[in-house]
Amino acid sequence: MALRINDEIPNLNVTTDQGSFDLHDWVGDSWAILFSHPKDFTPVCTTEFGAVARLADEWEKRGTKVIGVSVDGVEDHKKWKGDIEKVSGAAAGFPIIADDG
Repeated sequence: MALRINDEIPNLNVTTDQGSFDLHDWVGDSWAILFSHPKDFTPVCTTEFGAVARLADEWEKRGTKVIGVSVDGVEDHKKWKGDIEKVSGAAAGFPIIADDG
């Protein structure tokens, strides 16, 4: 299934570093940005996620929630968030989906 900008995503139950939930419940009445990266602990992905983390106040002002996804597992996501904060100076407070199945 291909998704395009402004498409409604399917209501999947996802497992993230912040627990499991249904995407539609998590999004609620907000806008949402779902973005993917190929692998945790890679330099470009770390700086990109750091840039997104530094914009947390802007996302909130716009009623927008951010969620990432990659093939890595929950424990890797949790560890990687420490690297993101070290590199960018901002905590990645958004969930990251583990698509490791």
